[in-house]
This record gives sequence, C-alpha cells and structure tokens, in this order.
Amino acid sequence: MAQESPKNSAAEIPVTSNGQLEDSHEHSFNRDLKRSLPVGLGLSETKITSHGFDSTKEGVVEAGPFPGKGSSASPKSSVISPSSAAASRLAGQGCDLIIPTGGRAQQKSGPVVLADEVKNPAMEKLELVRKWSLNTYKCTRQIISEKLGRGSRTVDLELEAQIDILRDNKKKYENILRLAQTLSTQLFQMVHTQRQLGDAFADLSLKSLELHEEFGYNADTQKLLAKNGETLLGAINFFIASVNTLVNKTIEDTLLTVKQYESARIEYDAYRTDLEELNLGPRDANTLPKIEQSQQLFQVHKEKYDKMRNDVSIKLKFLEENKVKVLHNQLVLFHNAIAAYFAGNQKQLEQTLKQFHIKLKTPGADAPSWLEEQ
Repeated sequence: MAQESPKNSAAEIPVTSNGQLEDSHEHSFNRDLKRSLPVGLGLSETKITSHGFDSTKEGVVEAGPFPGKGSSASPKSSVISPSSAAASRLAGQGCDLIIPTGGRAQQKSGPVVLADEVKNPAMEKLELVRKWSLNTYKCTRQIISEKLGRGSRTVDLELEAQIDILRDNKKKYENILRLAQTLSTQLFQMVHTQRQLGDAFADLSLKSLELHEEFGYNADTQKLLAKNGETLLGAINFFIASVNTLVNKTIEDTLLTVKQYESARIEYDAYRTDLEELNLGPRDANTLPKIEQSQQLFQVHKEKYDKMRNDVSIKLKFLEENKVKVLHNQLVLFHNAIAAYFAGNQKQLEQTLKQFHIKLKTPGADAPSWLEEQ
C-alpha cells in the first residue's frame, strides 16, 4: 500500500456541519498561509490562478522567482487546496484581488462611505401641512372661545385705542376722498360746458353784427371761467391724489401690520391657553414632555407677539406725523384754491398752484399722435 503523501497543515480547514467555516480557525488558516510563502515575497510578486468556487478544481498559488543579492536559488512553490467555505471566507476579507489577463494582481480597496439619507420632499410637505393644521385648529378654537366669552385674550389698552382711532379716521378720509372726486367730476363737466358755450357765443358774435359786442362779452367771460375752472380742477385733482396716497397706501400699509399683529396675538393666546391647561393637569412621565414642548412653542409665539406689537407702535407713531404734515399742506391748498376761484381772483389762484408746485396739463397733451394711433 502506497504511503500517503504528506499534506500541508494549511490545507486542513475544518468545516462545520452546515458548510460554514468555524470562526475559531480563521486566524490559524491565515497564519499558516503566510508561513507557506517565502520570506520577503510581496503580493505583487505572486501569481494567483483562481477558478470558480462551484468548480471541483483546486486553486493554485505559485510563488514566482524574486531577485536576491548573491543568490540564484528559487523558492519552492506551495500548493493550497482550500474548500469552498474557505474561499468564501477569503472573499470576505477587507481587500479584493482583481486579476487581469496576463498582468499582475491589482488591489481594489478603500473605505466604504455611506451617503446621507436623502430627505423625502413628500414627507416634508406632509409635516408642514400637519403643523399648519394644528396651528389653525388652535387659533380657530381660541377665536371661537373669545366670541363665546369663554376664553381670555391679551389686550393692550393704549395700542387698541390707537388702532380704533386709525380705523375710524380711515373711514372719514375715504368719505372726504369720495366727495372730492365727485366735485372734480362735476367741475370737469361744468368747465367743459362753459368752454362749449364760449365757442358758441364767439361764433354768433361773428355772424350777428347787431349783437357783435354782446356775444363777444359773454364769449370772453365763459372762456375765462373755463380757464379758471381748469386751474381749480388741477388743484382739486392734486388734493385727491395726495389724500388717496395717504389713505390707500400709507394707512393701508399700517393696517396690514395691524392685521399681522392681531394674528400673532391670537396665536400667542392660543398657545398660552394650551400651556395653562397642561399645567393644571397631572405631571407624570407622559405629560412632562408635552408640557416642555408647549412651553417652547409658547415662548416662540410670545416673542413674535412682542415684536409685532413693537412694530405696530412704531408705525402708528410715524403715520401720525406723516398724516399731519400731508393733510396740513393739502387742506391749505384746497382752501386757497376754492376761495380764489369763487372770488374771481385769477392771479391768486395761479399763485396758489405755483406755491404747491402744481403743473397744469395742456388740453390735448395726453392725446396720442396720429402715428401712435396707426
């Protein structure tokens, strides 16, 4: 009976019953594999021929010659016959070996970087909708409770009084603006009629020799009245434009800030009421996180409410100063123009317009040219 050939200890790899390599022999296999290779032989100097793990052929590791000082001897090759489980264990090491055809082994290694999880836009929108719905519910509940007289509301008496006065003044200014626009429309129609009447008198003055002077006087009077009416119309329209800017822009902008302040006040009271209700309840492991979260939300809305209240106070102060200055000039203009017109003082009427730097539009100046009409 032939004597069995000795086997390398590195080829004896125990395998468990389920086909997996025992963890306790992993380091032993690696150590024996290193011992089987010659000292000083690098990985780049080793030719590795690998077959599929499903094949029954063996994998052969051949150590090629390497240069040495004063030595021409070549090391002996080692033959390793790993099992499929061992091959699987080798494949799971920290580096991968890629063997190109006819080339040396190349190492493919490097740390694995996990990208940050990309946030889902749909989930973000859903979270925003949830917060908006919760805030809307709290504010609606606060408004209903205030109207029913069950809930309490924060009131700044001085600021609320100023806001009420502003809203009342806005209504009165709008009424003045509406009446001034009506006066301007009627004055324009009267001036237009006077101009047409003056043209008719002038025409009859040329055709009626016996009444030439009489028609001529009336023609000159109507044309003078029409000219003074146009001057007065310019003053009234300037007054209307200034008051309209004050009412529909300056005051409206302040009232928009007031609306934001009132919304902030409702949110502040809603979260204040919510915090008070939680503080009145029991304090345990379940309610303490809710109380802490409610306290944070209350503080956020309190800061927002204080900021909006400060903004409203500043805007009301500047609005009052601007309103007094604008209305003072416009009321003086309106009075002087009306008085000069009905007194027949044409010179004083023109001087009033120059005082306020009002330029009258030339009749027909805004009409488009025949080229623009094409």
